[in-house]
Amino acid sequence: MSGKVIKKSFEILTQPKITGSLVFLITLVLLTSLLSSRYYLFNDLVENGKANRDIVAPKTITIVDKNKTEQQKYEIAQKAVPILIPIQDYLSINNNIKNNMEDLLASVKSVRESKSTFAEKRQIVNEILDITKEKQSLDASIVYYLLKCSKKSFEKIEAESAQTLDMVLNNGLSEEQLLRKSNEIINNNIKNYLSETQKLSIGFLVKKVLQPNRIVDENTTDLARKNLMKAVKPITITFAKGSKIVKEGEAVTKIQFEALKKMGFNISQIDFIGIMGICALVGLCMYIVFYYVKNFESKFSSFSYYWLMSLLAISITIFAVFLPLNIPVYIIPIPAISILIAIFTNSRISLVYTTTIVIILSMSLQYDIKAIAVFLIGGMVATFMADMINYYRRIDLVKAGLDIGLIQSLTIFSLLLLQNSIDPINISLMTADVALSFTNGLICGMIALGTLPLIESTFKIITPYGLAELADHNQALLKRLLFEAPGTYHHSLMVSNLAEAAAEAINANPILARVGAYYHDIGKLKRPLFFVENQSYFGIENPHDKLNPRLSKMVITTHPKDGVEIAKEYKLPAIVHQFISQHHGNGIATYFYQQALKEEGPENISKEQFRYTGPKPASKEAAILMLADAAESAVRSIKNPTPEATEEVIDKIIKERLMDNQLSESNLTQKDLKIIALTFNRILRGMQHHRIKYHENMLEALGKKNENTNLQIPNNLIPKKDK
Repeated sequence: MSGKVIKKSFEILTQPKITGSLVFLITLVLLTSLLSSRYYLFNDLVENGKANRDIVAPKTITIVDKNKTEQQKYEIAQKAVPILIPIQDYLSINNNIKNNMEDLLASVKSVRESKSTFAEKRQIVNEILDITKEKQSLDASIVYYLLKCSKKSFEKIEAESAQTLDMVLNNGLSEEQLLRKSNEIINNNIKNYLSETQKLSIGFLVKKVLQPNRIVDENTTDLARKNLMKAVKPITITFAKGSKIVKEGEAVTKIQFEALKKMGFNISQIDFIGIMGICALVGLCMYIVFYYVKNFESKFSSFSYYWLMSLLAISITIFAVFLPLNIPVYIIPIPAISILIAIFTNSRISLVYTTTIVIILSMSLQYDIKAIAVFLIGGMVATFMADMINYYRRIDLVKAGLDIGLIQSLTIFSLLLLQNSIDPINISLMTADVALSFTNGLICGMIALGTLPLIESTFKIITPYGLAELADHNQALLKRLLFEAPGTYHHSLMVSNLAEAAAEAINANPILARVGAYYHDIGKLKRPLFFVENQSYFGIENPHDKLNPRLSKMVITTHPKDGVEIAKEYKLPAIVHQFISQHHGNGIATYFYQQALKEEGPENISKEQFRYTGPKPASKEAAILMLADAAESAVRSIKNPTPEATEEVIDKIIKERLMDNQLSESNLTQKDLKIIALTFNRILRGMQHHRIKYHENMLEALGKKNENTNLQIPNNLIPKKDK
């Protein structure tokens, strides 16, 4: 009873939905725990804003005091002199101002020369100069001087006032300057040799007629302010290696928090709500990946692929969390997992997966924007490079790593140049980061190269690299096929050429098609002499001549099943098993069916009794193999193969498989079938070339001709006449 319960429980747990949910929950818990560990570590150091122990700098740490730096920049910016540009019709305005000055001086001069009493003159000048009673005490001395000074002194005031006004107008004056700095600007343009009373009088007169003739160019002025702010060097605080950043019991300042952050700590205080935030972020990103795979890449939504993605996510998180604090984060091998996911699945899944992993790590571990950009670009380039690799050469992975490293180096270099517009570049740090980014790419290529076989064997997932290895003719099973069933072996080679070319023509997987063709007939190893291609090689009679058609059919149609057993014995991947079991589908063994018709009559047999037992081809590659297998055998049996006959046979085979519904589960389209037929026809016609028939005594004739030429033909090549 307990055995049945265990078996039933196992069956439930191994259902796709259940296994997917288990992988999701286990990964969620592990990633949340790992990412939260950095926060727990920080909470051991700092509690309620105070240090629990002395914290020593493991290396020299330089922190920019942003508050003081920004304050200094603001103060410098306020000192920037506004850049002025002339207002519209400024020449006309200048002339009006000068005319007003002339009229004002002429009016004062006229009053000076009048016969009125001094009191009357003062009253008139006060009105001309718009001096109210409230201001009379302030400007009385100026009015008195203008009325009482000598003619020569007044003429000097006239001349200097006009000259001062010209200088002020030429330099330009904005409305703000007129309101706030007019006295300072005017006084700066009055000549020093004049007396104080004369200076006051000139300044007073100029100010009365002065108007703004410039406006502030806001854009240019803002640019000037920014340039001044940019020139301000950051105010830094340095903690030397071995020095105490903060003492036990001391309240941690903002600068000290920044130093701890630079050491690699997550300085945010975390509680239950914070842990739930990390859990929610991880769960959301994982859900996006799982949802995408299930709904848009369903062929990869199996237990093995989910566990692979989960294991890689956990591995990279462990690496990131336990990375020593004094090592830059650029060494994290994000591109390595991008390459591996692209190889084991496809580039689309790799892009989605890489993006979510970068989001999880960067948000949870608080990476800066440069690291996020390098990780994203490095991951994207790694995905693209994985699609361009020649899978017959594993060293291409290392070369891809070099390209990834170069792109990452250029990325961080460009980001540092961009940062230079805000903060000056530290050349030594820049060199270290660029070198580390390049090294990271190279290491990622090596990691992918070294872990590929391990992942393949652990998760039983075949990759193009594994297929390329299976295509090696030195494989033990292929060698056995060559020696024990040579006709079958050479037939498989011919079929592989057809299948690979057709798969490539319709954008299917050519490597998979070739490997499937190599191994599709290995079941014939159990009874190789019962198959016609091997009988002629060993020079034996056809054993089926002595067998009943029904018995012959049983012997022949069991070779797919036998092949699957041999494949399991040699530990061939499951995807190759499909080619072995599906390459005949549940089609009819036509030859023996026709023989049975002759011997027993149509009323005693049915087609269903002479069908293969294997499933129909479930992929484009398996369907191509079915067609290539039949086409190669049929065309080889043509006595006088002409292009027309070859084309007719190929079309007939495809039509028969269509009418028998053998291709209904393969997703092949009518367009695909036309391309496949054209490809088969082209290759099979190339295999049917004719050789020149040499004359029997050609070499003998050449030997005679050799007497008169320098051509040397070995004697053993010249045929001897029969005695």
